[in-house]
Amino acid sequence: MSERSVFARRVGIACALTVLAVGAGAGVVAASNVAAGLGGSRGDTSVPTWLYLATGGGVIGASAVLTMLVTDRRTIGRYHDDTLSLPLERLRTAGSLLLGTIGVGALAFVIVVGLFGPPNGSFSAAVLLTFVGGRALLTLGTYAVGNPWPALNPWRRIATALPNGYATYPDRLGSWPAVGGLLALVWLELVAPLSSSPRALVAVVVAYSAFTIGGAVAFTPETWFRKGDPLSVWFRLYGAVAPIQRTDEGLELRYPGSRLGEDDVVTDVSLVAFVLALVWELTYSGFVVTAPGARTVEALVGLGFPPRLVYLVLLLAGFGVFWAVYWIAAERTRERAETYLSRRYLGLRFAAPLLAIAAGYHFAHYAGFSISLWPSLIDTVAAPLNPPENPTEYALTSWFGYVEIAGILLGHVLAVWLSHTVSFDLFPGKLQAIRSQYPFIVVMIFFTMISLYLVSVPGAEAAYVPS
Repeated sequence: MSERSVFARRVGIACALTVLAVGAGAGVVAASNVAAGLGGSRGDTSVPTWLYLATGGGVIGASAVLTMLVTDRRTIGRYHDDTLSLPLERLRTAGSLLLGTIGVGALAFVIVVGLFGPPNGSFSAAVLLTFVGGRALLTLGTYAVGNPWPALNPWRRIATALPNGYATYPDRLGSWPAVGGLLALVWLELVAPLSSSPRALVAVVVAYSAFTIGGAVAFTPETWFRKGDPLSVWFRLYGAVAPIQRTDEGLELRYPGSRLGEDDVVTDVSLVAFVLALVWELTYSGFVVTAPGARTVEALVGLGFPPRLVYLVLLLAGFGVFWAVYWIAAERTRERAETYLSRRYLGLRFAAPLLAIAAGYHFAHYAGFSISLWPSLIDTVAAPLNPPENPTEYALTSWFGYVEIAGILLGHVLAVWLSHTVSFDLFPGKLQAIRSQYPFIVVMIFFTMISLYLVSVPGAEAAYVPS
């Protein structure tokens, strides 16, 4: 039997196990957790939670075992090296101009409609465009197809037209401003009435515009939007999962996620933090709209802590736990592989595969959200200052929970495979490469069971959140 057929058979087995896990979780989830507060419904667990979680964790463990059976370096290398280049310089120039115009127009649209349009977030095209169009659909398209943000980014267009470059960006900052900005946006999304009050949304958009344009003017747009701007780093990292990649010559078609095995995706510790923040912010957003999450917040507020402070502490504490767990796994990997490679370097190389997990999480949280509310987005954008009294909203079918579970599991299975390819790129010995993967596989199983648990428990309104 050829190496290709053996590889295909093992991939088929892993897919079959994923289907079995989805079947075991049938009826568990009716829709996604959505912290934005615009919509979403949930179902109840129809099988024991421990069985549901064990099945999901078992799929990741089984996929890891099957992946470790693929030890031929040529087979592994083909996943990263097989590409199709498409030189499209003229099309890229025209597309950049078109998307740039759309981006600036969308920013102006959000501000104008937010100020002069209807005050109710459910009827506001500004709110729906931000959360459904940007938070959900644009991000989903970025990791499913390719990253359009460098051309679409309105703040970069504005900053490029202004005098800039007055200061040198400190190397020690890395992408830490982007990490802090992301966590701040996640916190504001929850504690401020951004999805219910278009005026509050405009205030945050204007403040963010001042922050990011100011950074670009001070340090040059090229540097700032590469390192300091949270949305640009967000879309760049999610875009690394996509099958279409942008190159100096044009576009390149690759296997999904194959870019994550390269060493130039995550280049410093601050980007590791950003990757972990992407995984954690979705976990956090799911946790606070579950019954256990609401009870936790209520208990802490009952002790006398302000609600906004409680949400901030939970956000930072959870991120700290993810950070500690990840670097413990990196240290264990170094010990098991008996390598002279530093913990820092191993942490950098194994971080990028976690972006596949983040993409799976995002899909599970926002696919149903997008399907439900995109008709409302169309209705309100068509008449932004006088929208219909009852914008169209789709109801999800009872089986959509299968799709959410599959998104989570497939993201983890892809992350397992990518970690396998990274280990074979780092270590010359097959046994050494396989042993190095164990700690990160344990971390991925841990992430899987947390995410599956959050989409299986009963939902609840986030406590003390303005609406």
